[in-house]
Amino acid sequence: MQLTEHELTNPWEGVLITPLAGSDVGVLVLAGSSGRIERERARILAEHGIATLAIRWFGGPGQSPGICEVPLETFINAIDLLRSSGARRIGILGVSKGAEAALLTAVHDPRVDLVIALSPTSRVWCNVGPGRDGKRLPYRSSWTWREQPLPFVPMDDTWPATQPNGGPVAIRGWYELSETTFNHLVPSAEIPVEKAQADLLLVAGGDDAMWPSLPFAEQLAQRRRSADVQVELITRHDAGHRPRLPGESPVSASPHFQYGGTPEADALLGAAAWRHILDALGSGG
Repeated sequence: MQLTEHELTNPWEGVLITPLAGSDVGVLVLAGSSGRIERERARILAEHGIATLAIRWFGGPGQSPGICEVPLETFINAIDLLRSSGARRIGILGVSKGAEAALLTAVHDPRVDLVIALSPTSRVWCNVGPGRDGKRLPYRSSWTWREQPLPFVPMDDTWPATQPNGGPVAIRGWYELSETTFNHLVPSAEIPVEKAQADLLLVAGGDDAMWPSLPFAEQLAQRRRSADVQVELITRHDAGHRPRLPGESPVSASPHFQYGGTPEADALLGAAAWRHILDALGSGG
């Protein structure tokens, strides 16, 4: 399929990839805490006839250097661009913190028709990295809406942050401890996905070592089912934090973090989700 790629620099860095013949389906693609522009993932979706926008939503010019009080309007503006490009069915595909952003955006913008949340959370967490003031502490919300920070769960810094052997760290336990320590803050920080008009597709691995994305996904699914609204959950017990979609390059191991799973299991989870993703988007590819 012939594609057109348009590099973006304003109001954020990114790339808009569209089929030459156009498309009435548009997807916003969001990375997690890597902060990268997910070009490869965007191209793979575009090759199936989908107008795809991948943006840098923090760490770029004029943006917060970390995931700290990032305005949800960032993603609303991206939806505006997809709509102006001719898309009438809008999806957001996010992974990890990008999935958190996708879910929250759908809660606040009824134009979102579908959220594909890979390795999601069910609640708002505190900042990852510094805010515009250059400070990481005290903890603040990851997100704002209409200039007001969203309620969040902070991290319990009594958790030991290093491995005895000095190797990559599995920080899942940090999130689990923080949930217990700040249990009184969890209810107000829950993402009210039952209010979102969008369809919801959740993808999570049971061996996620970054945070407990499968329990989080099950909580999200339960909130939707309790409200009698659509949800689909795709899981694999041996997959980790980074499911890979068909055609995507393998990801390299991190010197800092353990992600769980194996390359094989992560690819199998992505393959299991792929048909559901295309079906949900209405792509015949």
